[in-house]
Amino acid sequence: MSPQIFSASWLRKPATALNSALVFIVFLIFDFLDAILCILYRYIDHYFEGSAGSCYCGLREIKQVRNVVDDEGGHQLSETLYRRKNVFREMGLLGFAKGYKNTSGGGAVVTNRWSDCGCQSCLSWVNDTNNHRLHLVIRQPSSQAITNGCRVHAAENVIFLHGFLSSSSFWAETVFPNISERVSRHYRLFAIDLLGFGLSPKPRDCLYTLKDHLEMIEKSVICPFQLTSFHLVAHSMGCLIAIALAAKHPQLVKSITLVAPPYFPCKDGDSLKVLHKLAERKLWPLFLFGTSFMSWYEHLGRCVCFLVCRNHRTWERIAKLITWRRDLHFMSVDLTRHTHHSAWHTMHNVICGGAKLMEGYLQVLAKAGVKVCVIHGDRDQVVPKECSTNIQMAVPEAQVNFIKNADHASVLLGREKDFTRHVEHVWAASS
Repeated sequence: MSPQIFSASWLRKPATALNSALVFIVFLIFDFLDAILCILYRYIDHYFEGSAGSCYCGLREIKQVRNVVDDEGGHQLSETLYRRKNVFREMGLLGFAKGYKNTSGGGAVVTNRWSDCGCQSCLSWVNDTNNHRLHLVIRQPSSQAITNGCRVHAAENVIFLHGFLSSSSFWAETVFPNISERVSRHYRLFAIDLLGFGLSPKPRDCLYTLKDHLEMIEKSVICPFQLTSFHLVAHSMGCLIAIALAAKHPQLVKSITLVAPPYFPCKDGDSLKVLHKLAERKLWPLFLFGTSFMSWYEHLGRCVCFLVCRNHRTWERIAKLITWRRDLHFMSVDLTRHTHHSAWHTMHNVICGGAKLMEGYLQVLAKAGVKVCVIHGDRDQVVPKECSTNIQMAVPEAQVNFIKNADHASVLLGREKDFTRHVEHVWAASS
């Protein structure tokens, strides 16, 4: 064995041990801070709102929590909400804190809490006359051939679903401007702000489950526009919602294009495994550290949202001064257009909790013969490539395309024209 190889192997073990020790210490501190903030927020919420806020820190039997959920019309709470390990909770130090409690007030829509932003943009949905429907960006067909007052070619419909902490701008600013003339004449495009994000409603009396997201899409797009068929295009978290929507309406879906889908088979129904894979407790890389911080710690995450999302107008002004830009990139703006309640529950109930439902949904799509196309960057560090491989195993007829030198965002950004031509080809082949 050469001296260099011996030296490298000798240093690797203590370096790994040191890293493990640092990870343990850092997240132990976070456990303690989250426990303290649980108590603090209860007093602050009571002071500003007249009642203590609800959280998932209280010690409750899993069966009791599930019974509460079942009584609320089949909304499925992810077990990651109440089974996240906290050293101080396991020691029983949080036993006095109340656990999950629905904030719904007899069906009334509660707007925002003191720690959420109350600007006109964030509360635009409150004054919405469309009975709290999702915000849409619609691109109508430029023309349709008409003979004797009858349409010769009915418009094709495409629904676009964005990923986590994003909005309809992800599609309206990238794909919409690159649509070919042929497609623009006969296709109607719907880019949606999903429930809890962008300019869409962000009610506090909502658990943001898959069921909630599907019902709002049906209420805002499928029913009012009387869609009898449509294509689906989705990115990241939106892929899970798209799969669920397609499985619910397989007779209406012509094709489904999934971009970087976070699909982990969860046959045993353990959503915690998904949380560990997507938000593993690590200090590096930085994005993974941030993901784990915001996914594991309910109250620390609320502090971040209080500092960043509640004051997004101030941060945007600062960013404009620093960059000397009049308009910021849409992705940086979208990062703050949510509440902690909407992002926290969507992360756990859709991404983690929804994983155990995906296998059944994919089987429905396979049996119905729905055309499934998957696009994934080969350098994606947010959603590993194995997720797309998992979909191909569940749907053998699915077309999986790995884009070289592309990550979670650049699988679309920077190659908008190529991506748009690809999805247009999928639509044409399915029509």
